[in-house]
Amino acid sequence: MPTLAEVRATLALAVPLVLVQLSQMSMSFVDVMMVGRLGTEALAAIVLGSTTFFTLALVCVGVLVAVQPTVAQAVGAGDEAAAGRGARQGLWLALILGVPFTVALGFAEPVLLATGQAPETAALAADYLGAIRWGFVPNLLFTALRGLCEGDARPRPVLAVTLIGVAANAALNYGLMFGAWGLPALGVVGTGWSSALTMTVMFVALAVYVRTGPLARFQVFAGLRRPDPEALGALFRLGWPIGVGFGLEAGLFTAATLLVGRLPDHEVALAAHQIALNAASVTFMVPLGIGMAGGIRVGQAAGAGDLDGAARAGWTATVLGAAFMVVSALVFWLRPDVVVWIYAGADPQAEVAALAATLLGIAAVFQLFDGVQASVAGALRGLKDTRAPMLIAAVSYWGVGLTVGGALGLAAGGGAPGLWWGLTLGLATAAVGLSLRFARQTRRLGPVAVAPLG
Repeated sequence: MPTLAEVRATLALAVPLVLVQLSQMSMSFVDVMMVGRLGTEALAAIVLGSTTFFTLALVCVGVLVAVQPTVAQAVGAGDEAAAGRGARQGLWLALILGVPFTVALGFAEPVLLATGQAPETAALAADYLGAIRWGFVPNLLFTALRGLCEGDARPRPVLAVTLIGVAANAALNYGLMFGAWGLPALGVVGTGWSSALTMTVMFVALAVYVRTGPLARFQVFAGLRRPDPEALGALFRLGWPIGVGFGLEAGLFTAATLLVGRLPDHEVALAAHQIALNAASVTFMVPLGIGMAGGIRVGQAAGAGDLDGAARAGWTATVLGAAFMVVSALVFWLRPDVVVWIYAGADPQAEVAALAATLLGIAAVFQLFDGVQASVAGALRGLKDTRAPMLIAAVSYWGVGLTVGGALGLAAGGGAPGLWWGLTLGLATAAVGLSLRFARQTRRLGPVAVAPLG
């Protein structure tokens, strides 16, 4: 059961982690907002290009999330060499994953055209991808070093670097999009270069901290000339299910949006769907950050062989994540008009406002389960348990959520609300399945389960 000391320790980690997630989300928001000034065609191109880039990056980032529990368990076990080795192999894995995608994104236009995109939009999106692709590898390298910092329970340097990135991205966007301060006016392509440069700055800044600050004791950059095949393979085996799980969740909401686009009143439905989905995405950052904090606490306790501590840390994070979602659910339920005003202004289209309010009422229920599943998933990563959660996610999101949502929304004529009830059922299934898995794993946790990488 949660204790006051555990709650304080979890929140101390969670607050900067939540702020990191919100800061990273704000970068995409700023990009879209600024590009909107360039016109509809430019906005369509950046939405298409950024969705392509960040979907691919999300899967690779998911693989590298394995660095965090690897370092956390090693730190808990007092094995600094294993912690440094895990982060070092994370850097190699970032290169192995990132270089092929960097090359492939340079040939994006034919692929975009094959998906039926308008030639003008595909060409502009491809130009954007041709610029931002140079940030793919630095973004993954940053993720590996972020895993080291967070695994050692030091999220504040990551937050500081991310805030620097937010400011740099906004300034570079303005300069490279509109030609300010003597820079070339590159329009949408300038946004791509801005993002790539920002990702590079963030990696370099965090690398300097890791090399010279308190984490220098892990000697991450020592012996970096060649990978360790055994440790690299162990890290990949731990991480690929996380990457697939991230892809399954992102793909679920992409597929749901495509299904909404097939409804008879699709223009109204899509607008209302986006309002509810964006609002839910913002509040989701809180239990996601709490789940990460719980994963760090669980990993360090597991590495120290403290079964009770691992269980207590996981359930504390779950309770905190659910508690926050109760508060946000009440806002969605009682004052949907305020949420609609934030996204659509003071005078939204009546049909959109009414449907968005309905969807936000469903999202109030949706959020409770989403908060639980995010928090428990983080706790399971702290135990290095990734394959079973991936399977639970696949069955819950796609087998239950999308199947039931499609049946209720399209086949049964329930429209967007029917689809959202299906998604809610899918998240509820995931929350129950992951909670049962964590309960089982903390009862049977043994030496093999907590062995450090390599």
